[in-house]
Amino acid sequence: MKKDVIIYTDGACRGNPGPGGWAALLIYGERQKEICGRAPDTTNQRMELTAAIEGLRCLQEPCRVRLYSDSAYLVNAFNQGWLLRWQRNGWKTKAGGAVGNQDLWQELLLLSRQHDVKWHKVAGHSTDERNNRCDALARQAIDG
Repeated sequence: MKKDVIIYTDGACRGNPGPGGWAALLIYGERQKEICGRAPDTTNQRMELTAAIEGLRCLQEPCRVRLYSDSAYLVNAFNQGWLLRWQRNGWKTKAGGAVGNQDLWQELLLLSRQHDVKWHKVAGHSTDERNNRCDALARQAIDG
């Protein structure tokens, strides 16, 4: 039987592009784990995707995951079928341009296929204490 895991993620950037940070909060039963990291020159979108990648990388076996993010870019790509369209179109957008962050999307697809992931959008900078914690960790990570 697969374990139920909750993951909250967030990414932040000082400037866009600029130095960035990412964070994830993993919850399994009564246990919680916080992880975070930084990149010297990146974008907010890359940090949002990196947070989800790193959160999923922490899982040591296939799990049922509820992943919460304030990134519409991340959540909508899965929930609204953007990723399927991009793949069918040879990683091109509707307008014919190359999909940004393709390297991270492909890694995220591989990781998410190992689990049963449900993607949830939460309001950023709101009353969700777990999202706010991830935001604080990601911002702290920017400074190392």
